Order: sequence, then structure tokens, then C-alpha cells
Amino acid sequence: MTTTTAPVGAQLRQWRERRRRSQLDVSLAAELSTRHLSCVETGRANPSRDMIRRLCDELDVPLRERNPLYLAAGFAPVHGERAFADLGAARAAVEAVLTGHEPNPALAVNVRWELLAANRAMEQFLGDVGREPSEPPFNVLKATLRPDGMAGRIRNLAEWRAHVLRRVRRQLERTADVGLAELLAELESYPAPPRTDPPAPAGEANDLVVPLHLASEHGELALLYTTTVFGSPRDVTLDEIAIETFFPADRDTAALMRELSG
Repeated sequence: MTTTTAPVGAQLRQWRERRRRSQLDVSLAAELSTRHLSCVETGRANPSRDMIRRLCDELDVPLRERNPLYLAAGFAPVHGERAFADLGAARAAVEAVLTGHEPNPALAVNVRWELLAANRAMEQFLGDVGREPSEPPFNVLKATLRPDGMAGRIRNLAEWRAHVLRRVRRQLERTADVGLAELLAELESYPAPPRTDPPAPAGEANDLVVPLHLASEHGELALLYTTTVFGSPRDVTLDEIAIETFFPADRDTAALMRELSG
């Protein structure tokens, strides 16, 4: 949506409808009259910079998509965008989280699942996955689900693939990122495996989350993951960073991870 030239009111209406919110609901939450919001959306009134901010906060508009709103209203863009290497203390915080999570794997990605940083444990997982020099940057989900990538090592590939695709669809619904739409289309084009996922081991609480069962030369690993994002970011790059941290889903995996860490 960043390439749109639509008036600011039309863009705001698109985001409100994307969030499935009524004018009454949004106007009350953003502390303005329904009539005023209606006039803004139809172009009969121009929003102030503060009103755009309040509406964007209420509609959870990603920072990347806020700058076009300010520009369409005649204001300068508010949110800058720096390379990951230039994020200073924020980059140091990401690297501290990755290092502190060892011996378990962890990585940082942007909104399009391009790899920004990884700890040593994750590098071990990705070490045998081909990284094509002609296709930078390295995309984690492509490498995971591509037939010539890690897909052959994922024991519950059908279940995990379905989980990943649902997650990317939800992410696309929230962000409207064009690159994410292209990624989703490519992931969906990969051959879908038959639903022959092995049953969860007896005694494991895998009915709580979807685990990743990954075959390795040292034995099968069962992993859970959590996602960490920065609170109240002001920079576009920082707003789009997610830290994916993996945890052992059973005692055998925990012991193996400690052993592999040396």
C-alpha cells in the first residue's frame, strides 16, 4: 500500500475497513466526532497531523504505511528508516537477546522474513541450507518450506506448512505489505505434502501449540517458538523486526541442544 496515491481520507477508510471497524467505534476511540471522521474519509475535511497519528494508533497502522498518509495530507513523513546495522542500541539489544538465548536457536527477521541476524545455534540449523548468492537477502520461510531446503527434514511438514501459511496470511492482513503478498504466493506454490504427520509423542503437551519436529544427524528435535517485537518503535525498520526464539518441546531435545552447544 506504500505506493498508493489515494487521498488521505480514502487511505484512512481503507485501513478502517481492513480492521473491520465502524466509523462510530473509531471516532469514539480516537476522540473525535463521527461526522468529522466521515468528512475526513470523504475528502470534505483535512485531518491535522495529530489526528492522523491518533487514527493510525487506533487502527494499528504499521509505521511504513503511515508516511504515505502524512504525505497525502500535505505533511512531511514522520517515521525514518535506517538499515539494521545503523540501529545502534536497538541492534545491540537484538544481538543480546540472540546470544542470551543460546544454546537454543534464535534469529531476527524483518516483515518479509528476510534474515537480519542469528545466533550460533541457529546458524547450525541453517548451515546446510543453500543460500543462493543470486537471491539476497536470505529468506527464512523460503529456505524452510522449499523442497530443496529444510522441508525434507521437517517430520510434520504438512502441519507446519499449514501453520506457517496461516501466520503469513494474518501478517499480510495486518500490514498490507506488497512483498509479503509475493512471499505468500511463492510459499503457496511449493508442493503441498500429504497429511501424514506423525502423532505427538505420548505424554507431551503438544496440544497447546504447534511444535516443529525436525530431523537431524543427532536425532529428532521438537521445538516450540515465541516471537518478540519492540514496543513503541519510531523507526520503520525497528517496527518490522521480529525476534524468533525456539525452545525445546521435550526433555530429549533440551538435552541434545545442550550437547550440541559443546
